[in-house]
Amino acid sequence: METLQATFFLFVFVPLVNPAPSLQQESLQFYDYATDAPMESQIQHDYEMQSEDIRKDGTNVSLDTSLILQSDDSQLDVPPTKDTNLPTCLLCVCLSGSVYCEEIDIEAVPPLPKETAYLYARFNKIKRIAASDFADITTLRRIDFSGNRIEEIEDGAFSKLLLLEELSLAENRLVKLPVLPPKLTTFNANQNRIKSRGIKANAFKKLTNLAYLYLGHNALESVPLNLPESLRILHLQYNNITTITDDTFCKSNNTRYIRTRMDEIRMEGNPIVLAKHVNAFSCLRMLPVGTYY
Repeated sequence: METLQATFFLFVFVPLVNPAPSLQQESLQFYDYATDAPMESQIQHDYEMQSEDIRKDGTNVSLDTSLILQSDDSQLDVPPTKDTNLPTCLLCVCLSGSVYCEEIDIEAVPPLPKETAYLYARFNKIKRIAASDFADITTLRRIDFSGNRIEEIEDGAFSKLLLLEELSLAENRLVKLPVLPPKLTTFNANQNRIKSRGIKANAFKKLTNLAYLYLGHNALESVPLNLPESLRILHLQYNNITTITDDTFCKSNNTRYIRTRMDEIRMEGNPIVLAKHVNAFSCLRMLPVGTYY
């Protein structure tokens, strides 16, 4: 009887000193050292941290290949293309066909998602617009490049944008205007360095939807020719305009002609005295804003 009691006591005591099961040990080791974390999870973590650093720092804004997720460090980075939307949408905000790339110091137009309809790239350091920038983005309806350093726009840069309705190139360094797409309703080139020789004679003639034209604070010596009948608002304030003719706004050979859609013409800040050219306004419903004496 004593032997049986001793044996029973030993049977109860042994489980209390046994180590934890192997599964529990592996679980504790994983928690402490994360040795079983998948490689993909680690890469994704590093990728997200790098993206956050770019947003906070504000200095690394070029579309470089460091943003491309690579699981093999030996592979060469591939530069972003028109089909690679990820880098652009990390630097900018992409939302339902709109791309917002404002105040991030980019120096070139970024590759855009093909469905982009609205591009806002104001207050950056863009100096040049290439013909290839929008070659594949035929869905664009509005582009705003205000507050950049644009000096050159390649021929045909906007030629394929048949749906484009609004274009702003205000506050740049342009000396001449590009060829404009045919369906524009609003064009803003205020505060550039545009002279009259930088605007072709028929630059606006075929823009039959153009309603708002802003060319204030430039270096124009004359009012642009062949303004379309659709025009409602024309801003030419603070240029170097010294003369206008009877055909600038009206038709000298048709005294009954009236510009019914023109609501506002601003010409203040020019050296011209408008009172000397009264026949030039005979077809308008109201006189231009400017100096008359």
